[in-house]
Amino acid sequence: MLKAQRVRQFVDERIIPVEGELASNPQLLAELSEQARAEGLWGSFYPHTAGSLRDYLAVAEQEGRSEYAPAIFGDDATLDLHMLTRHASEAVRQRFLEPLASGAMVSSYGMSEPDSIGSIPATITAHAELIDGQWRLNGRKWFICRAERAALVTVVAQTAQGLSMFLVPADAPGFRVVRPLSILGRFSGQGELAFDDVPVAPAYVLGQPGQGLALMQERLGLGRILRSVHWLGLAQRCFDLMCARIHSARGQQARLADKQLVRLRVFSVYQAIASARLLLQDAAAKRDAGVANSVEVNIAKVAASQALSAAADSAIQIMGAEGLSAWSPLPGIYNTARTTHILDGTDDALISAVGRQLLDSCGVDGLDFDLPSVGARG
Repeated sequence: MLKAQRVRQFVDERIIPVEGELASNPQLLAELSEQARAEGLWGSFYPHTAGSLRDYLAVAEQEGRSEYAPAIFGDDATLDLHMLTRHASEAVRQRFLEPLASGAMVSSYGMSEPDSIGSIPATITAHAELIDGQWRLNGRKWFICRAERAALVTVVAQTAQGLSMFLVPADAPGFRVVRPLSILGRFSGQGELAFDDVPVAPAYVLGQPGQGLALMQERLGLGRILRSVHWLGLAQRCFDLMCARIHSARGQQARLADKQLVRLRVFSVYQAIASARLLLQDAAAKRDAGVANSVEVNIAKVAASQALSAAADSAIQIMGAEGLSAWSPLPGIYNTARTTHILDGTDDALISAVGRQLLDSCGVDGLDFDLPSVGARG
């Protein structure tokens, strides 16, 4: 059985039946993670095991069928493991890579701030100063995933050299969790963090001082693909639920399949999912080939977000009041779908940036789509 099929079976048979318990039962989450490890389904895109990103997408989409599945399969650590493997000092790699890869330690990423503009990195106010051979970090970050559980936080801050990334252990003096933060009325692990004169050793700078912007772009390039393909898994699940309802006894009684607006919803959601899937495959293939792919990544991210929103909305509409109920997964998925238009770059900012890139690239002669990437053009 292909790995994607094995993941699909694990999600459908072991995770989805207990979704209602997982938000309040960390022990059950841990048990499912142990089962995933035992079956070789843990950390499928970790640096030491990763094949091509393009090939991993099929597995990742199945991992995304449940909101809880990515954490169960160890996906929360994937991005940090790639960044630390590529850019961290030997001391940091020795201390953190194995615990992160094994699931013994949780990491998070601190970029968003209460008083800065998320889409404009230059407005970041967190700052660090090198004093007597040691960095001193000050600032606040909020809407940080896994804020209360993270043992290591990658923090973006201003320095004399420009934006830089610092690796801050949660037990460092001056580090504290300010408060948990809910998203659309539901708590899912986000929080606000404070850094009050936190000492950071030079070895705990990711890359070199002043490389922060380039590292942010690298992280976002991979991170947007990984998040988006998980959203696609949720979208496909919504589509499956919608079609199951149409073909159910109640759906047949209502003759749902004969209604043109129902058919329009099925067509539109399928089109959105299929389009986003191909866009993600294109972005991933270009990353594998080492080709500039920022336009492709950003278009795919917006497409996946739109596909999930359309799928969740249509599934709820077809299910009727039952789709709004606490025993349906759809309200939670609908909540998640709305957040995707803001997470990892708002739709508005990405559409504006990509539109400008396309206009700058096409000129009066249009675009040459035989070239590997819009981002690679002069």
